Amino acid sequence: MIETVIRKRIEILTDTALLSRVTDAVDEAGITGWTVVPVNSGKGRDGRWREERVMGTDKVFVLTIAPEDKAQVLAEALAPVLTKYGFILSMWDVEVIRGERF
Repeated sequence: MIETVIRKRIEILTDTALLSRVTDAVDEAGITGWTVVPVNSGKGRDGRWREERVMGTDKVFVLTIAPEDKAQVLAEALAPVLTKYGFILSMWDVEVIRGERF
């Protein structure tokens, strides 16, 4: 049987203009990697939205997997800007193979 370990999967929705702020926080939390995925449209409390490159409000997801202690460091680092910039941060437990990589 393959051995797995529990880690936190973290998804952060942010404006592309603020991407480096998020990835810097991931790096500073000691998390070893991240992936950026473009987001074309969505719907939230304020209604539907679409990417808007002209206005600079296009969005991306930053995805990462980390041990719980590093995930908490990241969440605490980004908490002050979540409301200010409208970030969405979610995390949950996932099972991963090769846990030493995360």
